[in-house]
Amino acid sequence: MKPSAPQKITWIIGLICGILGILGHFAQIDFISEYSFVLLMVGFIALALGTTLKGI
Repeated sequence: MKPSAPQKITWIIGLICGILGILGHFAQIDFISEYSFVLLMVGFIALALGTTLKGI
């Protein structure tokens, strides 16, 4: 099993979700702070799946 680079859109979605999750943890933003852990987890899973599965 060889890791591959994720597609650009997958990488951007993972990055945005991760940044929003971190930002929501440290700053009080209504919707984002409520789901900061979920956003961070979605970003991590998107990047993990993007490198594990080919074509995502």
